[in-house]
Amino acid sequence: MKILADRRIKILFVQILACAAGFTAVAALLFWAIPQSAAGWIWFAAICMTALILSLLLRYFRVECHTMEQAVQRIEDYLEGDLSARIECDDEGERNRLFHEVNSLAAILNAHVENQQRSRQFLKESISDISHQLKTPLAALSIYNGILQQEQEDPEVVRQFTALSEQELNRIETLVQNLLKITKLDAGTVLMEKSEQNLTDLMQALEQRFSVQAEQQGKQLRFSGDEYVVLFCDAHWMSEALSNLIKNALDHTRTGDSIQIEWRTFASVVQIRVRDTGCGIHPEDLPHIFKRFYRSRFSKDTQGVGLGLALAKSIVEAHGGTIEVDSQPGYGTVFTINFLIPTKL
Repeated sequence: MKILADRRIKILFVQILACAAGFTAVAALLFWAIPQSAAGWIWFAAICMTALILSLLLRYFRVECHTMEQAVQRIEDYLEGDLSARIECDDEGERNRLFHEVNSLAAILNAHVENQQRSRQFLKESISDISHQLKTPLAALSIYNGILQQEQEDPEVVRQFTALSEQELNRIETLVQNLLKITKLDAGTVLMEKSEQNLTDLMQALEQRFSVQAEQQGKQLRFSGDEYVVLFCDAHWMSEALSNLIKNALDHTRTGDSIQIEWRTFASVVQIRVRDTGCGIHPEDLPHIFKRFYRSRFSKDTQGVGLGLALAKSIVEAHGGTIEVDSQPGYGTVFTINFLIPTKL
C-alpha cells in the first residue's frame, strides 16, 4: 500500500503490531498461569494496550499536524514574497512527494519570474537603444531640412543636402528593416525554406552585388572556394547573413585593404570565412560584437547601427551553425562560420 511508504507510518504500524503481539503474549500467559482471573487481567491488558495505541496515534498526528503547519507557513512565506521559501521533504512517502512537487512548482515559477524580468529589462534597453539610434538621423534630417528651406535658390546646396538627407533616410530604413528581421527570428515566425544550395552560386550573386562598391572605395574584394559545395539552407536568409559580414568588412577597411571570402568543405563541415586586412577589433570588444546596438569606444564608425553582426549570428544559428571571430588591432579580422553536414543513413 502506498500509505505505508511514509517512514513515520511504518514506525507507527510496527509499534501497533508490537503492542498487539505483547497483548497476545500477556493474555496467553495470564490465561495459562491464573485461569480463574484471566478474563479480568485480559481486560486490563486490553485497556492498557488501547491507551498505548491511542497515545502513539496522538503523538503521530501531533507530529503530522506540526509538519503540515510548517508546510503551510512556508507556502505563505512564498506567497508574501520570499521566493527562497521551500518545504522540507527529506523523507519518503506520498506526502513528501507532494511537498517535493510544490517545491518544484515554486522553482518553475521563480524561473518564469526571472525570464519576465530579463524580458522587461531587454525591452527597456532595446527601446532606449532604438530611440538613441533614431535620434541622430532624425536630428540631422531636421537640420538639413532647415538649410534647404533657407537655401532654395542655391542648386548646389540643395543637391548636397538632398544627398545627405537621402543618406540619413537610408540609415533609418536599414535600422527598421534589421529590427524587423531580428524580431521575426526571435519570435520564431520565420519559416526557413531550406533546400540544397550550391554555395558557389550564392557567392557569385554576392560578388556581383558588392564588387562595384568595393571598386569605388578602392578595396580588393576576392571570392574563392570549391566549385561545388552543397549547403542545406534558406538561400535568401543565408545571403542576408553573408551580406552583413561583407558590409561590416567594407565599413572597417581602408582604401587599399582587401576582403577575402572563402568557402570549403571538410569531412563533416562546411566552412565559410570572411577575412579582411582592416583596422581589426580591440580585444575588449570581441566578447560583445554580436550584441545588438553594441558600440565600441575604440571604433570610429559613426554610421553603423550595431545590428548587422547580431542579425548574421541569429541567421547562422537558425541554420544550426556557429560563427566565431578572431581579430587583432591593425591586422584585420576573420569571421568563421561552420555548418555540420547531415549524416545520411
